[in-house]
Amino acid sequence: MGHSHPSPRSTGGAPLPEPATPAGRDGLAALLADPGRAVVALDFDGTLAEIVPDPEQARAHPGAVPALVRLAPHLRSVVVITGRPAEVAVRYGGFAGVPGLERLVVLGHYGAERWDAATGAVTAPDPHPGVAAVRAELPGVLASVGAARGVTETGFAGQLHIEEKGDRAVAVHTRRAPDPQAVFEALREPLGRLAERHGLIVEPGRLVLELRPPGMDKGVALNGYLAESDAGPVLYAGDDLGDLAALGAVEARRAEGLPGLLVCSGSSEVAELAARADLVVDGPKGVVGLLDALADELAPPRTG
Repeated sequence: MGHSHPSPRSTGGAPLPEPATPAGRDGLAALLADPGRAVVALDFDGTLAEIVPDPEQARAHPGAVPALVRLAPHLRSVVVITGRPAEVAVRYGGFAGVPGLERLVVLGHYGAERWDAATGAVTAPDPHPGVAAVRAELPGVLASVGAARGVTETGFAGQLHIEEKGDRAVAVHTRRAPDPQAVFEALREPLGRLAERHGLIVEPGRLVLELRPPGMDKGVALNGYLAESDAGPVLYAGDDLGDLAALGAVEARRAEGLPGLLVCSGSSEVAELAARADLVVDGPKGVVGLLDALADELAPPRTG
């Protein structure tokens, strides 16, 4: 898969790309035929926002909100599903108080939190106690791994970025290290043991290991949202290993005859996602282009 070519359908700005698979083409056709029941579901980091060395500096692509404002009114809804806290994704995305995005929903912490544009409120269950315990023990575990690699504690800490995700998760990013992949691999086992001691799991991603409670993933979050929304056709776009569960949810719906389109926000770092997608686009820029092309297709023709 992983290849697409422009469809002659679109007459607006950029052409609407054509999925490389029959199921993807059916999903796109269904979305265009019945947009009022369609849900567009999007990951945040790597999909709407570029991946950056410091995750606190990530912001939505400048074209993302304008594209969503054009597209969203034609759809049942748009949902952003992210591992970040919902409030952080809303802030970094610039989603709050935007006319045209009244039906936008952000599912944060893999669906454990929910923000609705209609109310501006975040709803969430009580946090898992293991997260605080892991946060307290994490510096010692990282220091021991650094010592085993012959790096001073201070030097090793400088190679990592610890992302605090409120009281629901903590993530260790290795992108700053001289050999990010080697450090990522060295941390997998000790962080796995730390998570297991406190009833958590480790979710690997693009040079990041996230320690969080079990039971929620993007597939569970997407399925719950779609069931509640009585959704028709579904488009899901993601870029990372955590998005595979959401792809699986759409694939399961397709096996039941419910159309869907799987989009990979192109990355050489996660080949498995690209292999399973119906359509691969060029990162957040490509995702924005796809959203704009869909809006062009669904906008009523101008008169006069």
